[in-house]
Amino acid sequence: MARIVFDLDGTLIDSAPDIRAAVNLMLVEQGLAPLSLSEVIGFIGNGLPHLVTLVMAARGIDPARHAELSPCVARHYNAVNGQETVLYPGVAGALAALHAAGHSLALCTNKPEAPARACLAQMGIAALFDQVIGGDSLPRRKPDPAPLHACTPDIYIGDSEVDAETASRAAVRFVLFTEGYRKTAVAELPHVASFTDFADLPTLIESLLVRSL
Repeated sequence: MARIVFDLDGTLIDSAPDIRAAVNLMLVEQGLAPLSLSEVIGFIGNGLPHLVTLVMAARGIDPARHAELSPCVARHYNAVNGQETVLYPGVAGALAALHAAGHSLALCTNKPEAPARACLAQMGIAALFDQVIGGDSLPRRKPDPAPLHACTPDIYIGDSEVDAETASRAAVRFVLFTEGYRKTAVAELPHVASFTDFADLPTLIESLLVRSL
């Protein structure tokens, strides 16, 4: 049986609408124009502090205010978390099948640990994961390999450039979910396999494990 580790945002859940809502609540408070969903998606992947840095740059906010506005966005996100977030189609069934097959599941995300756990609970999949490593669980976050190493994975599943780099630096096999928030062509990201439909994931995992025997 394998240890399978997942990214969260853009992999298991489409959380961009709630992240956008939190960002725009902060911007409205500052008397600034909101950002579009596509703009916010372009900022997701490296954790909340980096996202806030990019949001501030997009609206010409003094970078010195980062320590003030980052907690503001976090507070708004905690308030709206789950309102528009949804699981990608087939996620619940795929996770249940993998768990039933005896694989152990963990989460490695740059989202802070508390809202990550809240998302898992709201989506009804928390019980399937025996470990959650968030962006604030360790001193370093992805693409540093330390958070992924802490999960001791056999396979890592994610959707983005950050996930691909993390897996590469951790020397872990990477499976790419193609329907998330990546900006780069699939062919340009290092991966051992890719999939577009979570219904295909259990079979894909089994084939990778057989190949490694």
